[in-house]
Amino acid sequence: MKFQFLFLLAISIACSADKRQYDPITEDYCALLTEPSVKKLEQLMNFAELDSTKTGVLVLEEGDVSMIFRAWLSDAAQESIDIQYFIFSGDNVGLIAVDYLLRAAERGVMVRLLVDDIMVEADADELLALDSHPNLEIRIYNPTANIGKNLSSKIKTLAQDFRGVNQRMHNKTFNVDGKVIITGGRNIADEYFDYDHAYNFRDRDVMLVGETVSSVTNSFETFWKNDLSVPIEDLISLSKEEMNVDVKFEYLHQYACSTNNFWPEVRENIENVPVLFHQLNATGQVAWVDDVSFVSDLPGKNDGSEGLGGGGMSTDALIKLISEAEESIFIQTPYLVTTELSQQLFQKAIKRGVEIKILTNSLMSTDNLEAFSGYKRERKVLLDIGVQIYEFKPDAAIRYQVMTGALQRKINFRPTFGLHAKSMVVDNEIAVIGTFNLDPRSANLNTECIAVIQDSTIATNLANTMLVELQPENAWQTTVDFNPDEYASKGKRFQLWLRGVVPKSIL
Repeated sequence: MKFQFLFLLAISIACSADKRQYDPITEDYCALLTEPSVKKLEQLMNFAELDSTKTGVLVLEEGDVSMIFRAWLSDAAQESIDIQYFIFSGDNVGLIAVDYLLRAAERGVMVRLLVDDIMVEADADELLALDSHPNLEIRIYNPTANIGKNLSSKIKTLAQDFRGVNQRMHNKTFNVDGKVIITGGRNIADEYFDYDHAYNFRDRDVMLVGETVSSVTNSFETFWKNDLSVPIEDLISLSKEEMNVDVKFEYLHQYACSTNNFWPEVRENIENVPVLFHQLNATGQVAWVDDVSFVSDLPGKNDGSEGLGGGGMSTDALIKLISEAEESIFIQTPYLVTTELSQQLFQKAIKRGVEIKILTNSLMSTDNLEAFSGYKRERKVLLDIGVQIYEFKPDAAIRYQVMTGALQRKINFRPTFGLHAKSMVVDNEIAVIGTFNLDPRSANLNTECIAVIQDSTIATNLANTMLVELQPENAWQTTVDFNPDEYASKGKRFQLWLRGVVPKSIL
């Protein structure tokens, strides 16, 4: 999660009407492309013949694989695409993703996009232009501090309702026709799919088909219909002339058609998704599981109305899994900010003989100094309890196996690599993949969602992947006598020191 200390929002520039001038389009990149093949979900499997009691599970480790599956599914949608994200960026990946959604809407698919207010990076007029399409609707979750707010209203809201501003929707789901979903750690931005030239995330998603998909559909409907999810048209009012709808749509299409922005080899990989899926299925990487549950917090989680001190459905589910562990718990979390409750859970588990290994970001790899500050305050406590802690290296060797192959072949670059996957394996029997960071923010403020997969094959495979990433070429093992903070630059260590004033409860 790209956490930005929220007082910075108060001095950000308010969205305004579009005043830009658009030069005429002189080259039709789209006319130069070969017409893409017609895609249907049935090219992956016969959904009518699926066992109604099982869920197909495919773990998506690689950024490019996760990206091309989303693209292919967008093209294959026939009825609906429902999307829920914390971050939906306006960078290269984000613009191309929006183009896919717009093209789906243009062929009659109903597209609904729900995005959290705090990290919306698109201009208001661009969102309104997309929303103006009759088959595409955008809603903003908890619009308290960004979209439709001027500087004074941002400051007022922040001062009067700091907790409300901090309650964010961190859920991430991508649902096509109510038949196939992708959920997990990735937002929609370059760095989640290995396309940023300076900093990329090692992340993880899971694709689900079959029985569990209905739970994701129901969760999305709950969020979509909640009063916190506000139609973009209720937040901003612009005329059709101010929005420049036709011009914006054409610019978007031409951007995505340009081979400078969307490489031919990536398009080829998208076309070959059915072949790839059947290969993965034939080699056992698609598992058909009897027990997969999708757990999602409710909108407005812990808003204070119940008089409770924190928690939610995702928090409760994870506490239960940790409390019932018998042999081992392996965790990957980009942000490790523990409380007395989580420390006691780990301590009790270790006393039962449970081995606990946690991989989190090092100071060198983290994108979130506030969260790292919270982790540093409690690091020794965890080590004293007996938790085995590993810190991810910014040049982890694993990046060459999971990073986007097309980009590495195109450009010789070595960006910093940071951990963003949020996963847990319990007793090599239960795998958890979702959006939940091990910190107070995920536990008590953000809405989160997790897929809990009770299958020994999936769990063992995930555990083996996680254990590889604990090896010396990928991570440092932190002990009472050693941590890798000293390897970070003096500047970053000074910035970390400054974050010591941030309350741990909002990290």
